Amino acid sequence: MFTQITSCSQKTNDMKQIRKDNSVVNYNITGSGDTTLLFVHGSYIDQTFWKDQVKYFSPNYKVVTFDLPGHGKSGKERKHWSVNDFAEDVSFLIKELNLKNIMMIGHSMGAHINLIAATSYPDNIIGFVVIDEFKDVATSMPQEFKNQLKEIQQNLETDFANTNEQFARKALVTEQTPIEITNRIVQDYRNAYQPMAIELMKELSSLPEIEKKLIPQLRMKLFLINTDYIPTKEVPLKQCAINGFEVLQMKGTCHYPMLENAEELNKLLEETFKKTLN
Repeated sequence: MFTQITSCSQKTNDMKQIRKDNSVVNYNITGSGDTTLLFVHGSYIDQTFWKDQVKYFSPNYKVVTFDLPGHGKSGKERKHWSVNDFAEDVSFLIKELNLKNIMMIGHSMGAHINLIAATSYPDNIIGFVVIDEFKDVATSMPQEFKNQLKEIQQNLETDFANTNEQFARKALVTEQTPIEITNRIVQDYRNAYQPMAIELMKELSSLPEIEKKLIPQLRMKLFLINTDYIPTKEVPLKQCAINGFEVLQMKGTCHYPMLENAEELNKLLEETFKKTLN
């Protein structure tokens, strides 16, 4: 069911909200063109992380960004939260907005969300780009990491903000990351919607199985734009990306190249779009 809540239209920008499963979903459409760029953000952040990509690409493409439920300006009314449900949100948005010729761009958890959506409802999807994810794809987590993850899950129940901050500092940024970026990420992680964040953290250990199952079902070449603060292992990609893959590596100190080096990221994104469309 589609319900329009608000609308503010300009020549190249259309800001609206829709409802799905009793949750408001805030989205933006900027620019126009035969190709749609659908940007899906990662966990606990929001669509404003894509502002430099919106500005850069909207003169030549239709650019769609949105806040996943539980994030940004979207609603928090749901009782249960999962990556699969977010994938349904993406598919719902595609259908309700009648999007065509879609390049899917997903960062972090957004890559897994897009993977589920693209393999469940592949119509109208022509390209698939991952940003700083799938670095050790389809590989089960070591038991030591599983134990650490279990401890994090327990600590989130009793000291949510500090536990989430420590996770962000250890896994997502480094000592070399510019302080303003670190502060922004830490703030978003501390302020994440707690019921959602706790449920999503429990899904981390299952993501390799999702990758192993669904990447071979992807109908198109897989493009990865990954920062080198954590290297990308290509051997498992060769095993599961049966329609081919390409890794475009960029220098960086954190998990957020759209913040740390937007200019370089935009150039690499443009490169992948041209390779897909030509």
